[in-house]
Amino acid sequence: MKPDPNSALVAVDLQYDFMPGGALAVPDGDAVVPLVNRLARRFANVVLTQDWHPPHHASFASSHPGKKPFDTIRLAYGEQVLWPDHCVQGTSGAALHEDLDIPHAQLVIRKGYHPGVDSYSAFREADRATQTGLAGYLRERGIERLYFCGLATDFCVAWSALDAVRAGFAVHVIDDACRAIDLRGSLAQAWNEMAAAGVARHAADKVPA
Repeated sequence: MKPDPNSALVAVDLQYDFMPGGALAVPDGDAVVPLVNRLARRFANVVLTQDWHPPHHASFASSHPGKKPFDTIRLAYGEQVLWPDHCVQGTSGAALHEDLDIPHAQLVIRKGYHPGVDSYSAFREADRATQTGLAGYLRERGIERLYFCGLATDFCVAWSALDAVRAGFAVHVIDDACRAIDLRGSLAQAWNEMAAAGVARHAADKVPA
């Protein structure tokens, strides 16, 4: 297939802390890396995202005495799941997987670096006001269609896909190139929300890029 200059693949958070053995491991997360590499060869435009938290981030359970990972609290912007410390800036856990082989990726967008605000989405932080600048970058590049893959389906992939719809892009999620955390039914809820928003769902071999 000839790469479409108006489409982009967005590979979400393929970092060691989300891989088996990592601080916030997504089951089978490393299995998607070879598939993402193959998919990327079909796209002229590729964006990578990277969780990039400072130490003592507000989303870490360790920042809230008496709380433990996967508890929920209310922060100034609303409900927040508390996570194990993960993807701390400059650590090995925050690094992109060494087998990720996409030399033609044009942009790595880092998110979650504001100490008091989490950021699942590659477009808007959890306060739903702070923009990352990704939408403007894509528009200026003439990108109209986005295909998402990576980790985790029910958090950073889904939030990014939904925000991409809100920003006016045609959005697709490549199901078998993602893996989920599935926290208290979050995977089914994420797919329901994405379907309701008009996000298309594909297997990798059906991606019409």
